[in-house]
This record gives sequence, structure tokens and C-alpha cells, in this order.
Amino acid sequence: MSNRTAFVTGASRGIGRACALGLAKSGVRVIVAARNREKLEAVAGEIRAAGSEAFVVEIDLSNADSIKAAFATATKEFGKTDILVNNAAVTKDTLALRMKPDDWGTVLQTNLTGAFLCIQQVLQGMMRERWGRIINISSVVAEAGNAGQANYVASKAGLIGLTKALAQEMASRSITVNAVAPGFIDTDMTAGLPQDIKDALLARIPLKRLGNPDDVAAAVRFLASDEAGYVTGHVLDVNGGMYM
Repeated sequence: MSNRTAFVTGASRGIGRACALGLAKSGVRVIVAARNREKLEAVAGEIRAAGSEAFVVEIDLSNADSIKAAFATATKEFGKTDILVNNAAVTKDTLALRMKPDDWGTVLQTNLTGAFLCIQQVLQGMMRERWGRIINISSVVAEAGNAGQANYVASKAGLIGLTKALAQEMASRSITVNAVAPGFIDTDMTAGLPQDIKDALLARIPLKRLGNPDDVAAAVRFLASDEAGYVTGHVLDVNGGMYM
């Protein structure tokens, strides 16, 4: 996979960081993108220390101008983007009855519209090259639902629909579009959960453990590879059997 460039959003921590490191290990140049430059520089440092190329770009997925500027910078540095991993996401959890329009709008804008705008930035280059990999990070809750997360669930379910529509549009150009749906992964987002909630979660997971970011990164690395050239429009569950 050498000479290829990957663009990973939300790459400063958790699943995004693991995806960036995993892709770098497979010989890909990685553009790490998120809002926090300091954390991104640390991830880029890890990638460079392991002998791979990394480039830092600040991006705010809720802002269309920021998305355009980030990809313009990346293109100037590396030319085309061959692999796009749409991982950045936010949550604003509350019951639907109490959910403010802003809580709905921000989550949909960042998680779904932001991902779509990133895809628009890379499609022409991929079509010219007649090769591309788009990987959208969805969630187990997109398939199973979750109380108190109507906005997040809708955004992540929307990503699955977007994945399938684009897979059909892009297949003739050898561009694959797939989604990975992680279950409960041991990250900053889940670290704050009370122990009783964690125990209840583990009771629902046949493998009896939370996933780790590397479990998700391995799935992303496969879908980004040449070996996955005949896989498109697929949702790859990485959830320990929590939802089948």
C-alpha cells in the first residue's frame, strides 16, 4: 500500500488514533485531522518515530469551510487522498423529549453532514485514479438503537445509508465504500461510565469484554487494503457479538 495517502478524521485519540497508527504500519502516508493540534502532533510523532510519514491538519467537521481548507492543505502537501476514514464524531445525549434543536443539529452536522462533505472532497481524485477506499465509522447503536441517543443513533444510521448509496455510485471506478460498526470500545468516551453500567454492558457482550481501539483499526486496515477490493457497501460489525 506504499505511495498511498490516508486521511483520518478524529485522529487525535481513541479509535481515530488507532486507525492512523494501523494504516501507517501498513506503509501508508497518514494525514491526521482533528480540532486539537497538540494531540495530533503527538500522534504524528508516534507515526514518524515508527518510520512512517505523517502530516497534521486541523479540521472542524461542523464547519464546511474548515473541511474545504483542511483538504486543500492536504492536497497541496501530498496530492490525492486514496483512503478516507470518517471517524470524527460528537455526542449530546438526552431523551428525545428534552432534546434541544441545537443538540440534534450539532450531532447530525458533525457526524453525518461532515462525513459527507469530506467524501465530496476526495471523490474526484479517486475517480481520476480509478482507485479509492472510503471507510465510515458507524456504531452498533445504528443497528440496535439506544435510548437517550436519538441524534447520535440517527447520525450513525445515516452513515450506513450513505455508505450503501455511494458504494453503488462509485463501484464502476473501483472505489469501495464500506462502514465499520464498533460496539462498546474502551476509549475516553466509555472510560467515564459507572461500574454498574459497565457490568450491565458486559453481560450483553458474548465475548465478555469491551473492545479496544486496535480491534477497530484492524477492520479499517483490512477494508483499506487491496485484499478488500471485492468488498463494498458492507457494514463490518466489531462488537464482540453484542448485536448480530
